[in-house]
Amino acid sequence: MKLIIGGSFQGKSAYAAVYCSPSPIVADGSICTQEDILHCDILDHLHLYIRRLLKQPITENEIEKQIDSLCKNNPSMCIVCNELGNGVVPMEAFDRRYRETVGRICCNIAKQAEEVIRIVCGIPIVLKK
Repeated sequence: MKLIIGGSFQGKSAYAAVYCSPSPIVADGSICTQEDILHCDILDHLHLYIRRLLKQPITENEIEKQIDSLCKNNPSMCIVCNELGNGVVPMEAFDRRYRETVGRICCNIAKQAEEVIRIVCGIPIVLKK
């Protein structure tokens, strides 16, 4: 498994598409199902998938377990996620919960990942290999 992180619009998805080519199957976290994630090469927008789950009546712990299970059942996928914790702390309680949950989950994924890459201005920086 590979984790690709970085700020918004830094080239993460484009990098993943090249890195996981040829013709990768991409699951978009804003709309995909769990089944889509199990059969994809790239899970793009993990942060949006987590946001969707947080709006359901399940706990952060259950979300972490679900994503951990998805990672274990599709260990070859590239996961693309925005970094959310580098800015101003959100005023809304839901937004703080969202930011913290994404951060914790990314930490867990990074521990398991073979490789962690941060993209800044389209330039990959290998954090773990």
